[in-house]
Formats: sequence, structure tokens, C-alpha cells
Amino acid sequence: MEAKVIRTEEQYHRYLEEVQSLMALGGALDAKQCDRLELLTVLLEAYENTKFPVEAPDPIDAILFRMEEKGLKRADLVPYFGTSSRVSEVLGRKRPLTVQMIRALSLGLGLSADTLIGLATTESTERKGEIDWSKFPIREMAKRGWLESLTTKSKTAVEDVVKSFIADAGLQFGAASFRRTLAGEANSPTTQYALYAWLARVIQKARAKKSTLGVFDKSILSAGFLRELAQLSWSDRGPLLAVEYLEKHGIAVVIEPHLKGTLLDGAALNDIDGTPIVGITLRHDRLDNFWFTLLHEVAHLWKHVGTDEAFLDDLDTSSEDRREAEANRLAKEAFIPRMLWKRSDAFIAPSKESIDKLSRELKIHPSVIAGRLRRETGNYRVFGDLIGLNQVRSMFSLTSSEVEV
Repeated sequence: MEAKVIRTEEQYHRYLEEVQSLMALGGALDAKQCDRLELLTVLLEAYENTKFPVEAPDPIDAILFRMEEKGLKRADLVPYFGTSSRVSEVLGRKRPLTVQMIRALSLGLGLSADTLIGLATTESTERKGEIDWSKFPIREMAKRGWLESLTTKSKTAVEDVVKSFIADAGLQFGAASFRRTLAGEANSPTTQYALYAWLARVIQKARAKKSTLGVFDKSILSAGFLRELAQLSWSDRGPLLAVEYLEKHGIAVVIEPHLKGTLLDGAALNDIDGTPIVGITLRHDRLDNFWFTLLHEVAHLWKHVGTDEAFLDDLDTSSEDRREAEANRLAKEAFIPRMLWKRSDAFIAPSKESIDKLSRELKIHPSVIAGRLRRETGNYRVFGDLIGLNQVRSMFSLTSSEVEV
């Protein structure tokens, strides 16, 4: 009987029985039977892929399976993740895999990049023009008051509310994908829905400020502008003065806590009308983190942000991206010029006294110097009393419970 494309389950089972009968013949198959077996196998596989699609393996499950297969312990994964705490966070699904981690795991454990990225993630579904609206953090969005009451709405109605929320921020998508692409180390396929939701909220809050913003002139962005911004840290009210300073020059600054699992410090983007926006999460309630994040994002506005791209940054993660490296360099230089830093007592012989001396010379907050020393040496046990712990959120009327750490 001529083999045809499988249309019914009855036909599928009939072909399956024939395949089993042919395979039972083993080496006794003639050329015609071999061709028949090959054709039926192709038809069965095509039907199964359509009728019973196999879900892409979960990246963490794939890593755990490979660990068991190779007899690896968590300590054996430190070279791929950087620290033992990151191993625990990733395997506990509290931290997304970064590009560097995916590259290292792919080479070290022999796992495909597609598996580690997750074939069913936002990135792949966007390419097909398919968005799974249920993957947005709808409960958290509603809890924060971003969405109207959803208690009595059907699933379809809830999706419509989320679509409207995203579209209102200008993140509606065309035939294939979101109009705005995401860049930066906080951008992970496993968290893109939450990142888009957070970004939409930041854009909406920035638009509410537009009537109070000054006129933006991109020519003001310069090393001198960053230096003036950095020196506002000298004041006890520095963070508030910095926001006023930026908004006076037409740059909207939005403080919005990150959504769970995103490990986001800040963002830089332009709204559709060209208004520059800086988003800050205050994920770490420290002055040193606030100041470095702020200048890093303003540096992105100056050098990197275009019409359709948003930079989302996890500044705890090292980056190989040239643009991230440049934003880091510009922020560091604005606070402490490189040549001065290498010759300073604070660098050569770090102490509270040498930090205070350099702080007074440069008129920047000592937390910035202490934070840089801690990061560059990798020793986070020193100068903990100088980094301005628990001194930022209160200025912006945020409580610890509002920020998911």
C-alpha cells in the first residue's frame, strides 16, 4: 500500500505496527523493505513532532542531569559561574544564566547553547511572532498596582490588560518581535518577560514627569557633565540633587524596584519621542552602588543608547561587551581620574584616613572610593562602614519590603 502523509491516529498506529514488523526482520530486509521502513519512519516522526511536540529541556534541569551523569558536585561548577554563591543562586533558580555562563557551560560540560538558553524562551518565541502573555509576572505587577484589578477577569481578559500595559509604553511589537531590543548583562532569555514589564513601568513613570523636565540637548553630555554629576555625591542629599540635576537637563530619572529574579541595577534608554530615561532599582541600598549605577547609565545615554535599544545592567556581573566596558570606564574616570587613582594613598595604602583625604581632594563621597577599593581587590570585608549602607532607599521613600533583594 502506498504510504501517505499521516492524517489520523488510526493511520499512525497502522504505520507504527508495520514499522515494528519490518524492524523484527532485522538483516533479512531487502532493498524495497528498507526504503519502505525509512519512508514510514519519516512520516511517523513528522506526525509525532506535530501531534506530540517535545518541550525544550529546562536549562537548570539539563545542568543537574549532566552533573549527575558526570558525578560533579556544586563546587565543580565554580569555574563556570565565578563563585560558589552564584552556583547556588543559579541552580536555585534565583539568578539567570548570563552569556558568559552559557558559553563556559557549553564548552565545559558539553551542553548545547540552545539547551542552556532554553528553546521555548522569549527570544525564540519572539522570532516566530509568538508571545506567551501568561509568562509575564502578572501577580507581582498587579500587587504593585501596575495593573487594574484582575480578580474577576478571565485569562483572555488578563492577557488583554497586560498587552495594553506593554503597548502603552511603546513596547508593542510588529510582525515578529518587540520593537525595543534589550542589551546589557541583566538581559537573560529566562527573565525577558519580567524585564519588559519593568521597562514598561519605567517608561510610563518617566512620561508622567515630562511636564516638569527641562529641555534636553544631547550636546551637554560630556566628561565634564559626568564630573559635575559625580561631585554632587559630596552632599548628604547627593542622590536627590543628582535626580534634580538630570531632570533639569531633560533626563527623566525613575526609581523603580526590580522584579523578582531579574538582578537588575539600572537601565538607560530613550522614549519614542527621544526623551532620555535612566531607571534605577536600588537593588543594593548603598551609596557606592547608587552613584556608580547612575553614572554608568548616563554614560550609556551619552555613548550608546539609540532609538530602539535599552541597556539593562546587572553591575555585579563582569561583561565582555565593549559598550559596558566603556560605560564603566567613563563612570570611574568621572569620579577619580585613572592617573590620579593609581598614585593616590587610597590606592597604594588603603585606610579610612587615605580614603577621607582623597574624598576631600576630589569632593566626592568616600563611599565611592571605598566601593571601588572593595570591588577592585575583591575583598568585601573591608570598609563596610564607609559604603553608605541603608542610606539611599529612605531618601526616595522606599522601604526594604518594596525591594526584592
